[in-house]
Amino acid sequence: MEVLNIDTDKQSLKNVKVGKDVRIFNFVNAYGCSIDDGSKVGAFVEIQKGATIGKNCKISSHTFICEGVHIADNVFIGHNVTFINDRFPRATNEDGTQQTDADWHVEETFIEEGASLGSSVTVLCGVRVGKRAIVGAGSVVTKDVPERAIVAGNPAKIIKYVD
Repeated sequence: MEVLNIDTDKQSLKNVKVGKDVRIFNFVNAYGCSIDDGSKVGAFVEIQKGATIGKNCKISSHTFICEGVHIADNVFIGHNVTFINDRFPRATNEDGTQQTDADWHVEETFIEEGASLGSSVTVLCGVRVGKRAIVGAGSVVTKDVPERAIVAGNPAKIIKYVD
């Protein structure tokens, strides 16, 4: 993978490992992450340090992929999908001082090969979405989704399984 170090008015990519034939559209903010071969990242996406995106993924516009999120190969992420990496976020500590990186722990999230997340899905931290699973638009994923399951709702519940 090539490591890019560019910052333009059209997009910001800082220390991003980018594979072959990756397409990144304007107004993407990505830093310290990796995007593997053949993946496509839409406009107005943020990908934070330590996040990984596999091969041949499609990340639709307005999506937020935070630190600790790992997306396997052939995954579809719909528009406006949000990942969470902190179970109990706070701005300040008990004594009123502003929190720093030392005051919280990243909880990793894994989206396995071939999974699809519909538009406006929210994925809480520490979960795994199984291979070929489908998460319906607008759903909130609060716990692991089994392989080939189709889930929807808030919280997301299994509706059926992919044949």
